[in-house]
Amino acid sequence: MTEWHSVGVLAHPQRPQTAPVAERVAATLRARGIPTWVYSRWDEETISAQVAQANFVVAIGGDGAMLRAARVCAQYQVPVLGLNMGRLGFLTEVNGPDDWEKYLQRLLAEEYWIETRMMLRVTVAQNGADDIQGDALNDVVISGSSIGRMIQLDAYIDGDWTTTYNSDALIVATATGSTAYALAVGGPILPPDLRNILIVPTAPHLSMDRAIVLSEGSQVLVRPAEARGRVLVSADGGPLAELHAEDCVRIVASPHEARFIRMRGRNYFYRSLLDRLEPRVNRPKTSPENHV
Repeated sequence: MTEWHSVGVLAHPQRPQTAPVAERVAATLRARGIPTWVYSRWDEETISAQVAQANFVVAIGGDGAMLRAARVCAQYQVPVLGLNMGRLGFLTEVNGPDDWEKYLQRLLAEEYWIETRMMLRVTVAQNGADDIQGDALNDVVISGSSIGRMIQLDAYIDGDWTTTYNSDALIVATATGSTAYALAVGGPILPPDLRNILIVPTAPHLSMDRAIVLSEGSQVLVRPAEARGRVLVSADGGPLAELHAEDCVRIVASPHEARFIRMRGRNYFYRSLLDRLEPRVNRPKTSPENHV
């Protein structure tokens, strides 16, 4: 039987409609005798100490809420249960606030499994020192400061020069991120249990235009090849740093893993993905296996 220390409930700070739902979820947990804390506005520093002691965290919103919660929870190996109130909810598990009670019953009955996902550790070296560091569950993106501004980047894999990209941006993604920005620019779909690093350029011009899939132990180093304006680095869509001529970005697998509470079957990924990519395609009533 689970020994309950606490459960955290995180509303999306930029979606006010998630705050009342967070309070209802917290009230339901407290009614079951589970110590519960709740935040409608939060950042990593605000909740870090409480997350470290939590059994799990409920993130309310969409995929953005899951990314934020996963990054702060990963360092303490705390799993996240996502309640969808966004548009896609590809990473979430609970379909919406009306389904919460049903999922809670299964959770308390320990009818769930924990999915682990690889993350990236990005370090920006400026003036010869590793000044800026962060983790990303989806991707690290190196781009120009405005839409359509081409940048030139030298890329190195495991210390050896690989190619020079002339493109709008360079995406370095996890398998989780392969179905996000990387998918939108034609990258391959990687199932989330793969521990790979994916490199995909956006709108490449007369340079390498294919995606590269690397093993978990690889190191990707990127530096500006030519000054053509500002070059920015972001992690999971959040700004991280601005690169200058002698700066470089080093990307490796993070020592932390994101953990998600799942109640669907372990083969849920492809059905969930294709239901979103092809929402109007009718599903066959039976599996071919039933006719063998």
